[in-house]
Amino acid sequence: MSFQELLHRRVPQVAGVYLAAGWALLEFTDWAVGRFELSGRVTDILIALVLFGLPLVIVFAWRLGAVEGDPEGPERSIDMSPADTGGSKAAPGENSVAVLPFANLSDSADNEYLSDGLSEEIINALARVTGLKVVSRTSVFAWKGKPGDVREIGRALGARSVLEGSVQRAGDRLRVTTRLVDVDSGFQLWSGRFDRSMEDIFAIEDEIAGSVTRALRVLLEQEESTESRARNQPSDVRAYDYVLRGRQFFRRTRKASLEFALEMFRKAIEIDPNYAEARVGAAYSGALLRMYYPTVEGVLEEADEQSQRALELAPESSDAHAARGFVQFQLGEFDAAEESFGRAMRLDPLQFESRYFLGRIRFQQGRHEEAAQLFDEALAAREDYQAAFFGAQAREALGRSEAATRHYRTALEVAERHMDLNPDDPRAATMRAVSLCRLGRLQEGKEWAERALMIDPADAGVRYNVACLFALQEEPERAIECLEEAIAAGFGNREWISQDPDLEALRDQPRFQALVGGLSEDISEPAE
Repeated sequence: MSFQELLHRRVPQVAGVYLAAGWALLEFTDWAVGRFELSGRVTDILIALVLFGLPLVIVFAWRLGAVEGDPEGPERSIDMSPADTGGSKAAPGENSVAVLPFANLSDSADNEYLSDGLSEEIINALARVTGLKVVSRTSVFAWKGKPGDVREIGRALGARSVLEGSVQRAGDRLRVTTRLVDVDSGFQLWSGRFDRSMEDIFAIEDEIAGSVTRALRVLLEQEESTESRARNQPSDVRAYDYVLRGRQFFRRTRKASLEFALEMFRKAIEIDPNYAEARVGAAYSGALLRMYYPTVEGVLEEADEQSQRALELAPESSDAHAARGFVQFQLGEFDAAEESFGRAMRLDPLQFESRYFLGRIRFQQGRHEEAAQLFDEALAAREDYQAAFFGAQAREALGRSEAATRHYRTALEVAERHMDLNPDDPRAATMRAVSLCRLGRLQEGKEWAERALMIDPADAGVRYNVACLFALQEEPERAIECLEEAIAAGFGNREWISQDPDLEALRDQPRFQALVGGLSEDISEPAE
């Protein structure tokens, strides 16, 4: 138990108020004893009662603080409070900022990847500032292209200030304009205009983040806590341009999108073979293709090479270690993957991927308590519908029904926000469907499952999740049919299926037992 934890749960504050009230009562009692000639034993009894009640008040404050801070008690092992990128609203008095998606004012709509990429880089930079709460990318990008007063948007997002801007590109020239607005007063706290070349884009990002920090008067306690930008800059800005394009495709997680992303990262590597971030992107793209679409050949071998090379180029990069861990996960090298993820987390306390993928390993190993905590930590680092959903599943597997219900509600909210930006994401649609079913909204769940199948009927993970939904709806024949289709499409993780609480209703079915019995015992990552 640390003093910070006591402060967080307001134990000293509650105890102080209690003692102050007790002292005031004693003062009144002393006056009453003298005024009405009462027995002095009254004061002695009152003192004894106050002292007797103090431990009870402290215990009550501790437990109340746990309930208000975390419904399941002190389950988390790290403090994500310096940069809340999980999308929660800021409390009054907090330094908080929402970075709205920068408008693309270029002649070509194709340059939208650049304005979105610049916005995201600034969000990531501000998220590292100690004492500053940053609204998540998912929440702010839900406002992309929507008209509205910046103060109203800020209030809706729970932010005290809002950064908005625009990007205009003409050939190699950039014009970036920004302004930081105080939500309460409407006053402009800072504005900037940058007329530079593409070569200066890293300096622009850093200058905007630094100016916002200074304008908000936030003390930056860990200026060197993130990786040096200079160390990861490419020798040719065209490589960075391709990386931004690759990230846009990568986020969609469809087969074609992941293949496009991989191609963009390959082009960046051709331009600058020593650009570690491009190799990290290529490693993730190849490993995700292997995970979701196992029939694609050669991508895991390429991801293996790219992740090793990324580590050689940037041995202190948390992203490089996490990418290497993910590839090792796909290769079935679990001990090595755990070591890589651990290194990534030590380098960057806000690293999402290492916690998320280690959580998946723990889940399929049946270590659900650890999995739940890791998914929570991942969700605190970045709002992600999959982390939210698997956090709920881990609690379901632990038999914590009430906690699971709370987390399914969170998963549903996050999936809804994600699909506002990505309406064609079949994986999000299936997790949305299962969450609805778990919350008792069966018809809505079935409708979303059907929609997911329409979006991508060949996806193995979509088929698997739909099988889970039918199992929850007590339709075992349809569930097993979908499960057979999922396995035929490439899903075949026996250990994951054995741990999935959504399939509990199928365990006694002979057809299900025969199906699972025919699977390999290889515990490589499922396509879910």
